[in-house]
Amino acid sequence: MSLHQIASFTALKLPEVTVTQPFAEGCDVYKVMDKVFMLTFHLQGKAAINLKVEPEHGAMLRDIYPYIRTGWHMNKQHWISVYEDEDLDESLIKDLVLNSYKLVVAKLKKVDQQRIKLFRSI
Repeated sequence: MSLHQIASFTALKLPEVTVTQPFAEGCDVYKVMDKVFMLTFHLQGKAAINLKVEPEHGAMLRDIYPYIRTGWHMNKQHWISVYEDEDLDESLIKDLVLNSYKLVVAKLKKVDQQRIKLFRSI
């Protein structure tokens, strides 16, 4: 599977996720309860995704994986960009998408967090 397929498949299984294209066709914005947790796009002909991360995790990931860089057009501390690569680790991508989702959910109102928790338990 491609980077976008892995990321999309993982994200769309999560509760309360919506996808829009507010910027242009070809840039999908994934939100949970109207808060962005992932963007998928192409940059210079290469597939890429932006994901939210804890700042210290982002630095570590950038040091370890050559296909992970600071978030393109995003806050460089809190976002990373992952680029399509032949050495891409599918399980890592799934974990990063889920972690980004959880970081955004943790900042939602308590009532929205409870709603998501209820859906996840079903």
